[in-house]
Amino acid sequence: MPTLGRIDLHLRVRVTPGQREAFLSFLREAKPFYEKPGGIEMRLLEDAGDDHRFIELILYCDEATYAKDQLRVRDDPEMKSYLQRWRALLAEAPVVETYRLTEI
Repeated sequence: MPTLGRIDLHLRVRVTPGQREAFLSFLREAKPFYEKPGGIEMRLLEDAGDDHRFIELILYCDEATYAKDQLRVRDDPEMKSYLQRWRALLAEAPVVETYRLTEI
């Protein structure tokens, strides 16, 4: 059962035409770095009708892990380099959505 307080980041992206394989290769390379701090899991959903549209899911085990990773996004030069490479593969700006797992 998922942990309450978990933060899920959804990055809705469209890859530049012809860059799909480069995008997937980049994510395979970047995934270990993204998950390295622990408590972070990365997944990828592909649009069933458009193989250039994806949702990257970055799942944080709790809010503290999410907050620490936001500092890494802001301050870490290696993370900035990965993000610059990622953005270069996109056809348009990503849509970023942040969700908190809530009990029902």
